[in-house]
Amino acid sequence: MNEVVQVHLREFGETKHFITNGIKFESGNVVVVEADRGLDYGVVVGESFQTEDLKKLDDFVRKIIRKANPWDEKQIEKNKNKTKELMNICSQKISEHELPMKLVSAEYSFDRSKIIFYFTSENRVDFRELVKNLASIFRVRIELRQIGVRDEARMLGGHGPCGRNLCCMLFLKDFEPVTIKMAKVQNLPLNPSKISGLCGRLMCCLGYEHECYKQCCKGLPKPGREINTEFGKGKVISTNPLKRMVTVDLGDGKIKDIYVDKDQKEIKNKDEKE
Repeated sequence: MNEVVQVHLREFGETKHFITNGIKFESGNVVVVEADRGLDYGVVVGESFQTEDLKKLDDFVRKIIRKANPWDEKQIEKNKNKTKELMNICSQKISEHELPMKLVSAEYSFDRSKIIFYFTSENRVDFRELVKNLASIFRVRIELRQIGVRDEARMLGGHGPCGRNLCCMLFLKDFEPVTIKMAKVQNLPLNPSKISGLCGRLMCCLGYEHECYKQCCKGLPKPGREINTEFGKGKVISTNPLKRMVTVDLGDGKIKDIYVDKDQKEIKNKDEKE
C-alpha cells in the first residue's frame, strides 16, 4: 500500500499528490520532488494517507525526494530573488513582439531547468516566437501559462473589504462558480462594487458561505410575506438569516425585530424596535 501526501508546487504551481517514499511528513514541510524533467520543490499541505489505487489520484504520481535541507532552502531563495530580472526581460520582449498580454509573475523550477511565466489576456495569444526568443536568452525550457483574473489576484495578493488578506491567497485551493443568486440569499445589495473582489469577479466568500446561509434561511418567512405573531398580524420587511431574525411591520408605525426559534419553528419576540 502506498503512502501519499499533497504538495503545493512552488509559489504559484498546482497542488498534486506525491508518494512519500517511506519518509514521514507534516503539513508545512518544504520538500524536493520529482518533476517532468529534473527536480522541483513545494510545501506539504495535508497529512499523509494510504492508498492502494494511485490512478484515482493523478495520471502519474511522482515521488518526494527529500525534505528540504539548508542548501535546498538557499537555492529556493536564490530562485525567488531572480523573479524581478525574469519579469523585466520578459516584459521587454512582450513589448518588442507587440503581444496583447499582461505579464503577472514568473518563477524558476527548483533546479532551474524551466522558467514559467504567468500572464493574462482577453484572447488567445500566439506566443511561439516569444518562447523561442526567451529560450535563446535563458537557455532553459520556457513555459508561458495563461491564467484568469482570479489567479492573478491570488498571485499579487491584497486585502478584501473585510480587511483581511484575500481568501484565495490564504486557503482556497480551487475556484468554484459564484452566482448572483448567492448574493441574494445573503440579502446583499446587488451593487457590483459591493459584492465584487479585487479581481472584478463576484467575491469567493459568497460561494463557500452559501450552504451556511441556505441552512440558516430554512423556516424563515420571506420579505413581503404576511405572518401571524403574538403581537398580531404583520408583514415581513427583511430577514437576518444568521440571527434567525425577521423584521416585521405590524402597522400603525410599529416595527418589531422577531426571532424564529429553530427547534419549534415558532416566532418569538426577543427584541423590539419602535
